[in-house]
Amino acid sequence: MQKVKSRLILQRIQKGKDPDAFAELYDAYIEKMYRFISFKVGNRQVAEDLTSDLFLKLWEYLTTGKSTDIQSLNGLIYRMARNLVIDHYRKNTMTFECPIEDILHLTDSTDIQEQVHLDIEVSNILAQVKHLKQEYQEVVLLRYIEELSIKEIAEVMQKKRGAVRVTLHRATKTLQALLDEQHTS
Repeated sequence: MQKVKSRLILQRIQKGKDPDAFAELYDAYIEKMYRFISFKVGNRQVAEDLTSDLFLKLWEYLTTGKSTDIQSLNGLIYRMARNLVIDHYRKNTMTFECPIEDILHLTDSTDIQEQVHLDIEVSNILAQVKHLKQEYQEVVLLRYIEELSIKEIAEVMQKKRGAVRVTLHRATKTLQALLDEQHTS
């Protein structure tokens, strides 16, 4: 969502508790948030529930007057989603698994051969991402799957931009080493 458009929608929601504006926001973010949460929890039903909770909490936050100084709507939504996932794991001690099929069905490609090739490649990369430590998984997911900027990732992870760049660099190098190791095996 464009920054100007997101600012206008945000103002409409904050000033008039505009459900139509929130519907636009919902439509723009629902797939991204479901994909992000699904990757983190690995269970379709839990991901659907947490995604629903996310938008309820977002509506509450935006309409209660607490949200006076939002720097990035994108960063806010991802941070809220991340915190919901953290809370979920604190309440429920579950293992971190994500069926690749749940993520692969969200891609948009018209050419079937290209899609099959892409699915295999994405499946392979995601399988290797799961071997990274949690912090690396998160930064890779936010940067390359969710396509957030370094600034937005820093806001989501509540770190400085430099720390995010270093973490992303280390995660990318580690992931590349895992992929190289797999290809030589």
